[in-house]
Amino acid sequence: MKALRAIGLKAAFRYGIFTLLYLVYRSLPVSQLRIPFLRLLGAKIGSNCVMHSVKFFNYYRTGFAGLTMGNDCFIGDESLLDLAAPLTLEDQVTLAERVLVLTHLNVGYADHPLQQHFPSSTDPVIIRKGSFLGAASVVLGGVEIGPRAFVAASALVNKSVSESQVVAGVPAKTIKTLS
Repeated sequence: MKALRAIGLKAAFRYGIFTLLYLVYRSLPVSQLRIPFLRLLGAKIGSNCVMHSVKFFNYYRTGFAGLTMGNDCFIGDESLLDLAAPLTLEDQVTLAERVLVLTHLNVGYADHPLQQHFPSSTDPVIIRKGSFLGAASVVLGGVEIGPRAFVAASALVNKSVSESQVVAGVPAKTIKTLS
């Protein structure tokens, strides 16, 4: 009941509808079926994209219209994409396996003792043209990954990355600039 009081009946209904639609999405076995279904639900997805077993959460907040992908994008198995705020992948972006992209921070209900220190926030994420995110990397809300940037496997990206930068580590730091 606490959850229903916190979000309200309208949001709970929206959550229910989007959960049913998400179950249909998850039942589609291949990218060639998933992508047209996501487009039908409002996602903007370019041509020649591949989406393996990609999972979404908070899809009821922006709807699937919160997802924008350019042409020739690739998202690897078990990647997890947060749609609490808009998520944009420009042309030729690659997310390797198990990439996590977060667009929100929330430590719990309004009465959670940490709320005063870590207030809820939602911020879009933009991954610019030709960027690569390595396996198990994590991108936090409000981050912009510049064009042709390379994020190493298991990096935690908590600040925006400039064009042609190679970043690695927790938190991610620039280790090289591509020429």
